Amino acid sequence: MANIVAIVGRPNVGKSTLFNRLIEQREAIMDDVSGVTRDRHYGKAEWIGKPFTVIDTGGYVVGSDDKYEEAIREQVNIAIEEASIILFMVDCNTGLTDLDKDFAKILRRSKKPVLIVANKADNTERMHASAEFYELGMGEVHAISSANGTGTGDLLDITVSHFDEPEEEVEEEEIPRIAVVGRPNAGKSSFVNTLLNQNRSIVTDEAGTTRDSVDAHYTAYGKSFILTDTAGIRKKAKVSENIEFYSVMRAIKSIEHSDVCIVIVDATRGLEAQDLNIIHLAKKNNKGILLMINKWDLVEKDSRTADTFEKALREKLSGIDHLPIIFTSVLTKQRIFKVIEKAIEVYEDKTKKIPTSQLNDILLKEIERTPPPSYRGKHIKIKYITQLPSKSPVFAFFCNHPKHIKEAYLRFLENKIRKHFGFEGVPLRIFFRKK
Repeated sequence: MANIVAIVGRPNVGKSTLFNRLIEQREAIMDDVSGVTRDRHYGKAEWIGKPFTVIDTGGYVVGSDDKYEEAIREQVNIAIEEASIILFMVDCNTGLTDLDKDFAKILRRSKKPVLIVANKADNTERMHASAEFYELGMGEVHAISSANGTGTGDLLDITVSHFDEPEEEVEEEEIPRIAVVGRPNAGKSSFVNTLLNQNRSIVTDEAGTTRDSVDAHYTAYGKSFILTDTAGIRKKAKVSENIEFYSVMRAIKSIEHSDVCIVIVDATRGLEAQDLNIIHLAKKNNKGILLMINKWDLVEKDSRTADTFEKALREKLSGIDHLPIIFTSVLTKQRIFKVIEKAIEVYEDKTKKIPTSQLNDILLKEIERTPPPSYRGKHIKIKYITQLPSKSPVFAFFCNHPKHIKEAYLRFLENKIRKHFGFEGVPLRIFFRKK
Protein backbone atom coordinates (compact mmCIF):
# COMPACT_ATOMS: atom_id res chain seq x y z
CA MET A 1 0.00 0.00 0.00
CA ALA A 2 1.38 3.42 -0.94
CA ASN A 3 1.79 5.79 2.01
CA ILE A 4 -0.23 8.96 1.41
CA VAL A 5 -0.12 12.05 3.64
CA ALA A 6 -3.04 14.48 3.22
CA ILE A 7 -2.69 18.07 4.43
CA VAL A 8 -6.14 19.42 5.32
CA GLY A 9 -7.65 22.38 7.14
CA ARG A 10 -9.60 25.58 6.66
CA PRO A 11 -8.41 28.19 4.12
CA ASN A 12 -5.24 30.24 4.54
CA VAL A 13 -3.59 28.26 7.34
CA GLY A 14 -0.44 27.47 5.31
CA LYS A 15 -1.17 24.04 3.82
CA SER A 16 0.50 24.79 0.48
CA THR A 17 3.59 26.21 2.20
CA LEU A 18 4.06 22.97 4.11
CA PHE A 19 3.38 20.96 0.94
CA ASN A 20 6.10 22.83 -0.95
CA ARG A 21 8.55 22.31 1.91
CA LEU A 22 7.88 18.56 2.04
CA ILE A 23 8.34 17.99 -1.69
CA GLU A 24 11.22 20.51 -1.79
CA GLN A 25 9.72 22.41 -4.71
CA ARG A 26 7.59 25.52 -5.14
CA GLU A 27 4.81 23.66 -6.92
CA ALA A 28 1.65 24.82 -5.11
CA ILE A 29 0.55 28.43 -5.58
CA MET A 30 0.60 30.38 -2.33
CA ASP A 31 -1.22 33.63 -1.55
CA ASP A 32 -2.65 35.39 1.47
CA VAL A 33 -6.08 35.28 -0.15
CA SER A 34 -8.07 32.26 1.04
CA GLY A 35 -9.17 29.68 -1.49
CA VAL A 36 -6.15 29.90 -3.81
CA THR A 37 -5.70 26.12 -3.86
CA ARG A 38 -8.55 24.70 -5.91
CA ASP A 39 -6.80 22.15 -8.08
CA ARG A 40 -5.32 19.37 -5.98
CA HIS A 41 -1.56 19.10 -5.81
CA TYR A 42 0.34 15.93 -5.09
CA GLY A 43 4.05 15.20 -5.00
CA LYS A 44 6.73 12.80 -3.83
CA ALA A 45 8.56 13.28 -0.54
CA GLU A 46 10.96 11.25 1.57
CA TRP A 47 12.00 11.27 5.21
CA ILE A 48 14.65 9.04 6.86
CA GLY A 49 14.59 6.77 3.84
CA LYS A 50 10.82 6.39 3.76
CA PRO A 51 9.16 7.68 0.55
CA PHE A 52 5.57 8.89 0.57
CA THR A 53 3.06 10.88 -1.46
CA VAL A 54 1.82 14.26 -0.20
CA ILE A 55 -1.60 15.67 -1.12
CA ASP A 56 -2.28 19.40 -0.77
CA THR A 57 -6.03 20.03 -0.46
CA GLY A 58 -8.15 23.14 -0.77
CA GLY A 59 -9.40 25.04 2.26
CA TYR A 60 -12.41 23.36 3.87
CA VAL A 61 -15.17 25.90 4.42
CA VAL A 62 -18.96 25.98 4.77
CA GLY A 63 -21.31 28.85 3.96
CA SER A 64 -18.89 31.02 1.98
CA ASP A 65 -19.51 32.89 -1.26
CA ASP A 66 -16.97 30.75 -3.13
CA LYS A 67 -18.71 28.95 -5.99
CA TYR A 68 -16.09 26.17 -5.72
CA GLU A 69 -16.84 25.52 -2.04
CA GLU A 70 -18.82 22.30 -2.54
CA ALA A 71 -16.33 20.90 -5.06
CA ILE A 72 -13.41 21.61 -2.73
CA ARG A 73 -15.19 19.96 0.22
CA GLU A 74 -15.84 16.88 -1.91
CA GLN A 75 -12.18 16.62 -2.85
CA VAL A 76 -11.03 17.09 0.74
CA ASN A 77 -13.27 14.16 1.70
CA ILE A 78 -11.73 12.04 -1.05
CA ALA A 79 -8.22 12.88 0.18
CA ILE A 80 -9.20 11.93 3.74
CA GLU A 81 -10.59 8.62 2.51
CA GLU A 82 -7.43 7.74 0.58
CA ALA A 83 -4.83 8.98 3.07
CA SER A 84 -2.65 6.82 5.31
CA ILE A 85 -2.31 9.70 7.77
CA ILE A 86 -3.88 13.17 7.96
CA LEU A 87 -2.13 16.41 8.91
CA PHE A 88 -4.89 18.69 10.28
CA MET A 89 -3.42 22.18 9.98
CA VAL A 90 -4.57 25.07 12.18
CA ASP A 91 -3.27 28.62 12.62
CA CYS A 92 -1.48 29.78 15.79
CA ASN A 93 -1.89 33.40 14.73
CA THR A 94 -5.68 33.28 14.31
CA GLY A 95 -6.30 30.74 17.06
CA LEU A 96 -9.01 28.11 17.39
CA THR A 97 -12.12 28.83 15.29
CA ASP A 98 -15.58 27.31 15.06
CA LEU A 99 -14.70 25.99 11.60
CA ASP A 100 -11.68 24.16 13.09
CA LYS A 101 -13.99 22.55 15.65
CA ASP A 102 -16.53 21.50 13.02
CA PHE A 103 -13.84 20.09 10.75
CA ALA A 104 -12.34 18.15 13.68
CA LYS A 105 -15.66 16.29 14.05
CA ILE A 106 -15.41 15.17 10.41
CA LEU A 107 -11.83 13.97 10.90
CA ARG A 108 -12.78 11.95 13.98
CA ARG A 109 -15.30 10.02 11.89
CA SER A 110 -12.59 9.06 9.38
CA LYS A 111 -10.91 6.64 11.85
CA LYS A 112 -7.56 7.63 10.29
CA PRO A 113 -4.48 8.76 12.28
CA VAL A 114 -4.71 12.57 12.60
CA LEU A 115 -1.90 14.90 13.69
CA ILE A 116 -2.83 18.45 14.69
CA VAL A 117 -0.30 20.79 13.10
CA ALA A 118 -0.34 24.28 14.59
CA ASN A 119 1.27 26.40 11.89
CA LYS A 120 2.76 29.91 11.96
CA ALA A 121 4.45 29.29 15.33
CA ASP A 122 7.13 31.76 14.29
CA ASN A 123 7.99 33.02 17.77
CA THR A 124 7.83 31.97 21.41
CA GLU A 125 4.50 33.71 22.01
CA ARG A 126 2.78 31.84 19.18
CA MET A 127 4.47 28.61 20.21
CA HIS A 128 2.80 28.90 23.62
CA ALA A 129 -0.49 29.93 21.98
CA SER A 130 -0.59 26.58 20.16
CA ALA A 131 -1.65 24.92 23.43
CA GLU A 132 -5.13 26.30 22.75
CA PHE A 133 -5.68 23.53 20.19
CA TYR A 134 -5.56 20.82 22.84
CA GLU A 135 -9.21 21.83 23.35
CA LEU A 136 -10.00 19.79 20.23
CA GLY A 137 -9.24 16.63 22.20
CA MET A 138 -7.30 15.00 19.36
CA GLY A 139 -4.00 14.36 21.08
CA GLU A 140 -0.68 16.15 20.88
CA VAL A 141 -0.41 19.50 19.11
CA HIS A 142 2.65 19.88 16.87
CA ALA A 143 3.68 23.54 16.65
CA ILE A 144 5.61 24.33 13.46
CA SER A 145 6.42 27.08 11.03
CA SER A 146 5.98 25.98 7.41
CA ALA A 147 7.66 29.17 6.27
CA ASN A 148 11.01 28.64 8.02
CA GLY A 149 10.86 24.90 8.76
CA THR A 150 10.76 25.10 12.57
CA GLY A 151 9.39 21.85 14.01
CA THR A 152 8.86 20.12 10.67
CA GLY A 153 11.56 17.51 11.33
CA ASP A 154 9.89 16.35 14.55
CA LEU A 155 6.53 16.36 12.78
CA LEU A 156 7.88 14.14 9.99
CA ASP A 157 9.44 11.72 12.48
CA ILE A 158 5.99 11.11 13.97
CA THR A 159 4.28 11.09 10.55
CA VAL A 160 6.42 8.33 9.06
CA SER A 161 6.10 6.24 12.24
CA HIS A 162 2.46 5.66 11.22
CA PHE A 163 3.39 4.19 7.83
CA ASP A 164 2.79 0.55 6.98
CA GLU A 165 5.90 -1.57 7.04
CA PRO A 166 6.97 -2.82 3.57
CA GLU A 167 5.29 -6.10 2.72
CA GLU A 168 7.47 -9.19 2.58
CA GLU A 169 8.50 -10.11 -0.93
CA VAL A 170 6.51 -12.84 -2.57
CA GLU A 171 7.22 -14.81 -5.71
CA GLU A 172 4.80 -12.70 -7.71
CA GLU A 173 6.99 -9.64 -7.27
CA GLU A 174 9.59 -11.24 -9.51
CA ILE A 175 7.11 -11.07 -12.38
CA PRO A 176 7.14 -7.73 -14.25
CA ARG A 177 4.13 -5.54 -13.49
CA ILE A 178 2.67 -3.40 -16.28
CA ALA A 179 0.09 -0.82 -15.19
CA VAL A 180 -2.42 0.62 -17.64
CA VAL A 181 -3.05 4.20 -16.51
CA GLY A 182 -4.67 7.32 -17.88
CA ARG A 183 -7.61 9.66 -17.66
CA PRO A 184 -11.15 8.32 -17.12
CA ASN A 185 -12.79 6.90 -20.24
CA ALA A 186 -9.56 6.79 -22.26
CA GLY A 187 -10.08 3.08 -22.94
CA LYS A 188 -8.02 1.39 -20.21
CA SER A 189 -10.48 -1.41 -19.39
CA SER A 190 -11.36 -1.97 -23.04
CA PHE A 191 -7.66 -2.39 -23.82
CA VAL A 192 -7.12 -4.91 -21.01
CA ASN A 193 -10.29 -6.85 -21.87
CA THR A 194 -9.26 -7.06 -25.54
CA LEU A 195 -5.81 -8.35 -24.66
CA LEU A 196 -7.19 -10.95 -22.27
CA ASN A 197 -10.07 -11.81 -24.63
CA GLN A 198 -12.47 -11.67 -21.68
CA ASN A 199 -14.40 -9.07 -19.70
CA ARG A 200 -12.22 -8.77 -16.61
CA SER A 201 -13.35 -5.16 -16.12
CA ILE A 202 -16.75 -3.56 -16.67
CA VAL A 203 -16.65 -1.20 -19.65
CA THR A 204 -19.14 1.64 -20.22
CA ASP A 205 -19.07 5.08 -21.79
CA GLU A 206 -19.30 6.63 -18.32
CA ALA A 207 -15.98 7.81 -16.92
CA GLY A 208 -14.90 6.10 -13.73
CA THR A 209 -16.51 2.68 -14.13
CA THR A 210 -13.47 0.78 -12.85
CA ARG A 211 -13.59 0.87 -9.05
CA ASP A 212 -10.50 -1.05 -7.99
CA SER A 213 -7.26 -2.17 -9.59
CA VAL A 214 -7.65 -5.45 -11.45
CA ASP A 215 -4.58 -7.70 -11.83
CA ALA A 216 -4.32 -10.39 -14.48
CA HIS A 217 -1.48 -12.73 -15.41
CA TYR A 218 -0.67 -12.41 -19.10
CA THR A 219 1.84 -14.07 -21.41
CA ALA A 220 3.02 -12.57 -24.70
CA TYR A 221 6.15 -12.83 -26.83
CA GLY A 222 7.48 -15.52 -24.53
CA LYS A 223 7.24 -13.29 -21.44
CA SER A 224 4.93 -13.58 -18.44
CA PHE A 225 3.86 -10.48 -16.54
CA ILE A 226 1.05 -9.00 -14.47
CA LEU A 227 -1.23 -6.58 -16.29
CA THR A 228 -3.06 -4.08 -14.06
CA ASP A 229 -6.16 -2.20 -15.13
CA THR A 230 -5.91 0.77 -12.79
CA ALA A 231 -8.68 1.87 -10.49
CA GLY A 232 -10.85 4.79 -11.44
CA ILE A 233 -13.80 6.14 -9.49
CA ARG A 234 -15.38 4.28 -6.60
CA LYS A 235 -18.36 6.56 -6.30
CA LYS A 236 -20.19 8.92 -8.62
CA ALA A 237 -18.71 12.36 -8.16
CA LYS A 238 -20.84 15.47 -8.59
CA VAL A 239 -18.16 17.55 -10.24
CA SER A 240 -15.93 16.49 -13.13
CA GLU A 241 -12.95 18.07 -11.34
CA ASN A 242 -13.43 15.55 -8.53
CA ILE A 243 -13.38 12.70 -11.05
CA GLU A 244 -10.00 13.91 -12.27
CA PHE A 245 -8.64 14.19 -8.74
CA TYR A 246 -9.83 10.75 -7.69
CA SER A 247 -8.41 9.29 -10.89
CA VAL A 248 -4.95 10.54 -9.96
CA MET A 249 -5.28 9.40 -6.33
CA ARG A 250 -5.92 5.84 -7.47
CA ALA A 251 -3.31 6.00 -10.23
CA ILE A 252 -0.64 6.86 -7.64
CA LYS A 253 -0.97 3.45 -6.00
CA SER A 254 -0.94 1.55 -9.28
CA ILE A 255 2.09 3.45 -10.56
CA GLU A 256 4.10 2.84 -7.38
CA HIS A 257 3.55 -0.92 -7.61
CA SER A 258 4.40 -1.20 -11.33
CA ASP A 259 7.56 -1.61 -13.38
CA VAL A 260 6.21 -0.12 -16.61
CA CYS A 261 3.27 2.26 -17.13
CA ILE A 262 1.25 2.25 -20.34
CA VAL A 263 -0.26 5.74 -20.31
CA ILE A 264 -3.38 5.75 -22.50
CA VAL A 265 -4.20 9.10 -24.09
CA ASP A 266 -7.50 9.83 -25.82
CA ALA A 267 -6.58 10.94 -29.36
CA THR A 268 -9.77 12.99 -29.65
CA ARG A 269 -8.72 15.11 -26.65
CA GLY A 270 -4.94 15.12 -27.00
CA LEU A 271 -2.40 15.30 -24.20
CA GLU A 272 -4.01 17.22 -21.36
CA ALA A 273 -2.81 18.42 -17.97
CA GLN A 274 -3.97 15.29 -16.19
CA ASP A 275 -2.10 13.05 -18.63
CA LEU A 276 1.06 15.05 -17.96
CA ASN A 277 0.50 14.73 -14.20
CA ILE A 278 0.36 10.94 -14.51
CA ILE A 279 3.45 10.84 -16.76
CA HIS A 280 5.44 12.97 -14.32
CA LEU A 281 4.30 10.76 -11.44
CA ALA A 282 5.60 7.71 -13.26
CA LYS A 283 8.89 9.47 -14.05
CA LYS A 284 9.37 10.57 -10.42
CA ASN A 285 8.83 6.95 -9.38
CA ASN A 286 11.48 5.81 -11.92
CA LYS A 287 9.02 3.67 -13.89
CA GLY A 288 9.26 2.74 -17.55
CA ILE A 289 6.75 4.75 -19.60
CA LEU A 290 5.00 4.14 -22.92
CA LEU A 291 2.39 6.44 -24.49
CA MET A 292 -0.52 4.69 -26.16
CA ILE A 293 -2.65 7.08 -28.23
CA ASN A 294 -6.06 5.40 -28.30
CA LYS A 295 -9.14 6.10 -30.49
CA TRP A 296 -6.90 6.94 -33.45
CA ASP A 297 -9.68 5.64 -35.71
CA LEU A 298 -11.85 8.63 -34.68
CA VAL A 299 -9.31 11.21 -35.87
CA GLU A 300 -9.56 12.63 -39.39
CA LYS A 301 -6.19 11.97 -40.99
CA ASP A 302 -3.98 12.72 -43.92
CA SER A 303 -0.40 11.62 -44.63
CA ARG A 304 1.04 14.07 -42.08
CA THR A 305 -1.46 13.77 -39.22
CA ALA A 306 0.51 11.28 -37.12
CA ASP A 307 3.78 13.22 -37.50
CA THR A 308 2.07 16.51 -36.60
CA PHE A 309 0.30 14.92 -33.63
CA GLU A 310 3.53 13.35 -32.34
CA LYS A 311 5.47 16.60 -32.73
CA ALA A 312 2.84 18.43 -30.65
CA LEU A 313 3.01 15.68 -28.01
CA ARG A 314 6.78 15.87 -27.72
CA GLU A 315 6.66 19.66 -27.36
CA LYS A 316 4.35 19.22 -24.35
CA LEU A 317 6.64 16.47 -23.05
CA SER A 318 9.64 18.79 -23.02
CA GLY A 319 12.38 17.13 -21.00
CA ILE A 320 10.83 13.65 -21.33
CA ASP A 321 11.23 13.22 -25.08
CA HIS A 322 12.54 9.64 -24.85
CA LEU A 323 9.07 8.08 -24.51
CA PRO A 324 7.86 5.68 -27.22
CA ILE A 325 4.53 6.72 -28.76
CA ILE A 326 2.19 4.25 -30.49
CA PHE A 327 -1.07 5.21 -32.25
CA THR A 328 -3.79 2.63 -31.66
CA SER A 329 -7.48 1.82 -31.73
CA VAL A 330 -8.72 -0.68 -29.17
CA LEU A 331 -12.04 -0.84 -31.04
CA THR A 332 -10.41 -2.06 -34.27
CA LYS A 333 -7.47 -3.76 -32.46
CA GLN A 334 -5.09 -1.58 -34.45
CA ARG A 335 -1.52 -1.94 -33.09
CA ILE A 336 -2.64 -2.96 -29.57
CA PHE A 337 -0.31 -5.97 -29.51
CA LYS A 338 2.54 -3.73 -30.64
CA VAL A 339 1.92 -1.77 -27.43
CA ILE A 340 2.52 -4.89 -25.33
CA GLU A 341 5.61 -5.80 -27.36
CA LYS A 342 7.01 -2.31 -26.78
CA ALA A 343 6.11 -2.41 -23.05
CA ILE A 344 8.16 -5.61 -22.70
CA GLU A 345 11.07 -3.92 -24.50
CA VAL A 346 10.84 -0.97 -22.10
CA TYR A 347 10.92 -3.36 -19.13
CA GLU A 348 13.97 -5.15 -20.53
CA ASP A 349 15.69 -1.79 -21.04
CA LYS A 350 14.79 -0.75 -17.51
CA THR A 351 16.42 -3.85 -16.02
CA LYS A 352 19.42 -4.28 -18.30
CA LYS A 353 22.99 -3.81 -17.07
CA ILE A 354 25.71 -2.34 -19.27
CA PRO A 355 29.19 -3.83 -18.68
CA THR A 356 31.55 -1.29 -17.10
CA SER A 357 34.19 -1.85 -19.78
CA GLN A 358 31.68 -1.11 -22.53
CA LEU A 359 30.45 2.04 -20.77
CA ASN A 360 33.98 3.39 -20.44
CA ASP A 361 35.12 2.43 -23.94
CA ILE A 362 32.23 4.29 -25.56
CA LEU A 363 31.38 7.20 -23.25
CA LEU A 364 34.91 8.30 -22.39
CA LYS A 365 35.50 8.87 -26.11
CA GLU A 366 32.38 11.05 -26.27
CA ILE A 367 33.55 12.95 -23.18
CA GLU A 368 37.01 13.44 -24.70
CA ARG A 369 35.43 14.97 -27.81
CA THR A 370 33.12 17.19 -25.72
CA PRO A 371 34.58 17.63 -22.23
CA PRO A 372 32.64 19.34 -19.42
CA PRO A 373 33.11 23.12 -19.24
CA SER A 374 35.78 24.24 -16.79
CA TYR A 375 34.68 26.00 -13.60
CA ARG A 376 36.58 29.15 -12.55
CA GLY A 377 39.66 27.89 -14.29
CA LYS A 378 39.39 24.39 -12.87
CA HIS A 379 39.63 21.70 -15.51
CA ILE A 380 37.02 18.98 -14.92
CA LYS A 381 38.05 15.47 -15.92
CA ILE A 382 35.73 12.46 -15.86
CA LYS A 383 37.89 9.38 -15.32
CA TYR A 384 35.58 6.42 -14.84
CA ILE A 385 31.94 5.36 -15.34
CA THR A 386 29.92 2.51 -13.89
CA GLN A 387 26.29 1.45 -13.61
CA LEU A 388 25.17 1.10 -10.01
CA PRO A 389 23.07 -1.84 -8.76
CA SER A 390 19.47 -0.62 -8.80
CA LYS A 391 15.99 -1.57 -10.03
CA SER A 392 16.21 1.25 -12.60
CA PRO A 393 19.28 2.53 -14.49
CA VAL A 394 21.63 4.62 -12.33
CA PHE A 395 25.07 5.70 -13.57
CA ALA A 396 27.97 7.07 -11.55
CA PHE A 397 30.57 9.30 -13.23
CA PHE A 398 33.76 9.62 -11.18
CA CYS A 399 35.60 12.91 -11.62
CA ASN A 400 37.83 15.43 -9.87
CA HIS A 401 35.24 18.21 -9.32
CA PRO A 402 31.77 16.57 -9.19
CA LYS A 403 30.00 19.61 -7.69
CA HIS A 404 30.93 21.85 -10.60
CA ILE A 405 29.31 19.88 -13.44
CA LYS A 406 26.31 21.77 -14.79
CA GLU A 407 22.81 20.47 -15.53
CA ALA A 408 23.27 21.02 -19.27
CA TYR A 409 26.25 18.63 -19.32
CA LEU A 410 24.28 16.05 -17.35
CA ARG A 411 21.64 16.15 -20.10
CA PHE A 412 24.41 15.79 -22.71
CA LEU A 413 25.63 12.62 -20.97
CA GLU A 414 22.10 11.25 -20.70
CA ASN A 415 21.58 11.78 -24.43
CA LYS A 416 24.84 9.94 -25.21
CA ILE A 417 23.83 7.01 -22.99
CA ARG A 418 20.50 6.77 -24.80
CA LYS A 419 22.18 7.10 -28.21
CA HIS A 420 24.54 4.16 -27.61
CA PHE A 421 22.59 1.92 -25.24
CA GLY A 422 18.88 2.61 -25.82
CA PHE A 423 16.81 2.91 -22.62
CA GLU A 424 13.76 4.10 -24.57
CA GLY A 425 10.96 5.07 -22.20
CA VAL A 426 13.18 4.57 -19.13
CA PRO A 427 14.14 7.37 -16.72
CA LEU A 428 17.90 7.55 -16.18
CA ARG A 429 19.61 8.84 -13.06
CA ILE A 430 23.16 10.18 -13.20
CA PHE A 431 25.39 10.98 -10.23
CA PHE A 432 28.83 12.55 -10.12
CA ARG A 433 31.24 11.28 -7.51
CA LYS A 434 34.67 12.30 -6.34
CA LYS A 435 37.49 10.16 -7.73
